[in-house]
Amino acid sequence: MIKNFLKERRSWIVLFICLQFLVLFSGYIDSAISFMPLLYIVFLSTLIFVIFLCFRFHKETKFYTALAEWENDLDLTNIAEAESPFEKIIEDSIVNQTELLKQTVSNNWVSVEQEKDELLSWIHEVKTPLTAMHLMIDRLEESPIKAQISLEWLRIHLLLDSQLHQKRLPFMKNDLYIEETDLKSLLFKEIKTLQTWCMQKRIGFEVELEAASVLTDAKWLAFIIRQLLTNAVKYSEESDIVLRSFIEGDRSKLMVQDFGRGIDKKDLPRIFDKGFTSTTAHHDNASTGMGLYLTKKISESLLIHIDVLSEPGVGTIFTLTFPRKNEFGAILGM
Repeated sequence: MIKNFLKERRSWIVLFICLQFLVLFSGYIDSAISFMPLLYIVFLSTLIFVIFLCFRFHKETKFYTALAEWENDLDLTNIAEAESPFEKIIEDSIVNQTELLKQTVSNNWVSVEQEKDELLSWIHEVKTPLTAMHLMIDRLEESPIKAQISLEWLRIHLLLDSQLHQKRLPFMKNDLYIEETDLKSLLFKEIKTLQTWCMQKRIGFEVELEAASVLTDAKWLAFIIRQLLTNAVKYSEESDIVLRSFIEGDRSKLMVQDFGRGIDKKDLPRIFDKGFTSTTAHHDNASTGMGLYLTKKISESLLIHIDVLSEPGVGTIFTLTFPRKNEFGAILGM
């Protein structure tokens, strides 16, 4: 700040120095003027000028130091009060711009809220005929056509479900209910949802639950498992998917293992990125690249750690590590 102050007052300092040299030069060339008294006057005036600069530095930089330390968080209480007319101009400009920005943010937030509510309302409206359609499909006799219709219904259902959770994600902290969640009922419910698709691809499940329950939010955990199972089924053919829960140390873990296509090594660091759809099957237009992104975001909010092991042509293992019970204060207070 001192360097900036001196740079700002550079022209005044140069002018003062030039005036002192002018006084000394006048005494030097005019023999009628005693040189030593002039030198004494220049010394005193220079000393006074330096003291004056120090005083002005504290007074003039107080406002700008507060601006430099301002965190740009729209909170103007930490900014020092303007004292000079020019500082007042800056203060008025900042206040006006901040108020305008607050108003813009408020209007945008209301707009986002309205759009979210409208989309959620639309999704729930669409789910009603989808439910009726599912009941009608169940009444049809078993046939290849029924299997195909059921599969297309499932795809629509999963897409709507993903959209629903994507819109709810920013407000997830308002929708959490931490409780002991029975893994068996949750897993079998998700397996049943994918049953038609699994039968078509001849995929079975091996379920081994050493840890019968975990402490988490059941609804959001169901979405995570749904995404992992959907990916496992999508990239597998005529093989089993292994679901195994166990306790390691003081943490519960859930493993989802498939023996499908696997993930290329260069893609592993990016699978949770928004919109990433794999480089080995870039032609797969059915993939949105949102499933694993949402899974990661939700897992982070629930303090669930996800590990991934995969080898092309061998399969993929997703392991969910649940937090300790004493860590849930961080979830509820986020």
